[in-house]
Amino acid sequence: MINWTSIKQPTQIDEIIELSRQKTCLIYKHSPTCSISSMARYRLEGGWDFEEQELATFFVDVVYDRPLSQQVAQTFGVRHESPQVLVIKDGQCIHHSSHLDISVRDLKGVVESPM
Repeated sequence: MINWTSIKQPTQIDEIIELSRQKTCLIYKHSPTCSISSMARYRLEGGWDFEEQELATFFVDVVYDRPLSQQVAQTFGVRHESPQVLVIKDGQCIHHSSHLDISVRDLKGVVESPM
């Protein structure tokens, strides 16, 4: 089960950057009105096999918090997409994928890969 922390304030992005220096972070950008986004979230949650201490997980609702979602994209230098996952380590986005390219297997490879 994924223990999502909702991103509701712009200051949380800076907090994620700082946290990522100690623990890899994942940001999931989700649209509750998009069936592909719902499918990607279902697949992600259904295949989840990370331990809580491996990865801190954050969630942005791109419909409700569109400016915040855009700020995430701008801060990490990626094109805004939804659904989208970003893996943040040492303050940098080391991986991002969107739509049906989002997979636990790919995330495992990124998170477990030595940098």
